[in-house]
Amino acid sequence: MSFLDKLKNQILIADGAMGTLLYSFGKDSCFEELNLSHPEQIQRIHKAYIEAGADVIQTNTYAANYLKLVRYGLEDSVKEINSAAVHNAKLAAGQDAYVLGTIGGNRGIKPDSITIEELKRSFREQLYCLLLEGVDGLLLETFYDLEELETVLTIARKETKLPIIAQVSLQEPGILQDRTPVNDALRRLEGLGADVIGLNCRLGPHHMLLALEQIELPEHAFLSAYPNASLPAYTDGKFHYEGDADYFRKSAQAFRNEGIRLLGGCCGTTPEHIRAFASELKNAVPIVEKVVKLKPKKITIDDRTPEREYPPLEKVVKERPSVIVELDPPRKLDSITKFFEGAKALKKAGIDAITLADNSLATVRIANEALGYRVKTELGMRPLIHLACRDRNIIGLQSHLMGLHTLGMNDVLAITGDPARVGDFPGASSVYDVSSFELIQMIKQLNQGLSFSGKDLGQKTDFSIAAAFNPNVRTLEKAVKRLEKKVEYGADYFITQPVFSEEKLIEVYENTKHLSAPIYIGLMPLTSSKNAEFLHNEVPGIKIADSIRDRMARLNDQPQQAVREGIEITKSLIDTALDLFNGIYLITPFLRYEITAELAAYTNQRANEIRGNFYVESTIQ
Repeated sequence: MSFLDKLKNQILIADGAMGTLLYSFGKDSCFEELNLSHPEQIQRIHKAYIEAGADVIQTNTYAANYLKLVRYGLEDSVKEINSAAVHNAKLAAGQDAYVLGTIGGNRGIKPDSITIEELKRSFREQLYCLLLEGVDGLLLETFYDLEELETVLTIARKETKLPIIAQVSLQEPGILQDRTPVNDALRRLEGLGADVIGLNCRLGPHHMLLALEQIELPEHAFLSAYPNASLPAYTDGKFHYEGDADYFRKSAQAFRNEGIRLLGGCCGTTPEHIRAFASELKNAVPIVEKVVKLKPKKITIDDRTPEREYPPLEKVVKERPSVIVELDPPRKLDSITKFFEGAKALKKAGIDAITLADNSLATVRIANEALGYRVKTELGMRPLIHLACRDRNIIGLQSHLMGLHTLGMNDVLAITGDPARVGDFPGASSVYDVSSFELIQMIKQLNQGLSFSGKDLGQKTDFSIAAAFNPNVRTLEKAVKRLEKKVEYGADYFITQPVFSEEKLIEVYENTKHLSAPIYIGLMPLTSSKNAEFLHNEVPGIKIADSIRDRMARLNDQPQQAVREGIEITKSLIDTALDLFNGIYLITPFLRYEITAELAAYTNQRANEIRGNFYVESTIQ
């Protein structure tokens, strides 16, 4: 009897986790490669699940695709690994169980990290390998991104008439990460030809049953569920699950009552968990009617725009010339007094915001959000907080942003961040869960009242998002393409790396004047020839014209005159920049705030002169 025919009249028990058992045996490399190097071990696990009562087993191919195998240098072994996996499963199953070819999702919380075209190519390669080996059906599992699952399901349905199980994974019960209600998502999968639709991974029995209460019985397809054993624990450097198999036995009837016909296990489950399910439900008759108890919760986001203490900088700089100044948080705790002296001087100079770097050059400094809050509350100044992807994972980034929102700091600069190895802790890890593009997109999502994972935050944030722009590159056109992409992702305006020549200012203007997002041009006063040579030769993203370096070199033995020369060079650049851009971004060297305070005052003076001349000319005309 076929797999689907059996599901019409009875509940079938599926197997549990493969990776969990391999991990517990000390195998923490590429589990799919073990199909080739340790086939007997894979077969033993398959047999253990069948002996526990599984009617259906899945091949050890969850990550056996190009996109995931490339991490281990095994991208050319897709066919070999998938073929061996089916062979191992069939040897173990014999006539006692159906064999499903498993294909796992690739996208997680970062949907745009892999293009649809890449997904299609990788999926087709693995799909054809499994179909050629003669599996009894396909299991598409652990798909957080509905677009990805719909894409691969459409391809699979065109290529085979075999049974297809399509399962989504939820961040929270009842709703996918893109806010699609789970009942709607499963109906869409049924409409695309899935024979079995359901849930797997992430949730244990308790939360998965809560989600199932919101799911109606399909018209033509059947329902499946593969819950996790529990939430994972981390002890002595290892992940482990503590779910009790008897807990699974007690929950089995509840799964039946929600209409489940294919019941297995996901992360943390073992043959004991499957034996518990089988002891209650093997060959049990499924229900054919169900009353949906709960409807998906309404999104309760407060649609009111949060009150801002300051207007967004992108609006300010579109209306008039604007000056912002970077004053780096100190490296030493006893330098805070000097920092606040500088902040006061800059306020007196009339700047619109003080920008605070996030451990620039991977060098440890006082946390910028702490100084930003003090600047805001004690001095009445707008802080612009830099946020690097280097030091925080996705959890930390969102928590940090929620904290900034709570403290009323709404201006952020989203940057990738210099790698840890360039800083004063070269052995530290660089996180980079996301790139600056994805961080921009995620902050925009917070502005819609949704977390990075799609959860309802109950309130919208109102972040104004700056993005970084490095014009000191060989091919400016490529850099501008990145700007255009950042605008697409949600950047409101740009802040550049320091520019050191009038020619570069004009080149930047000509190449960016079509952009709707305004630009703050970075200018950094030089303090000595040594400073100029270091920046030019050792700091990524900074290049200084030979003529400027020569001017500084002539004053190598005259430190005070060298500082004045650096100020005069910057003033000349300000004059040119103000003819082209409304935004000036001054970078303070070595906490020498008196330099940028003078330049900020000069910028405001020149801006007022320009506005006055424009008014006089307009009146004469």
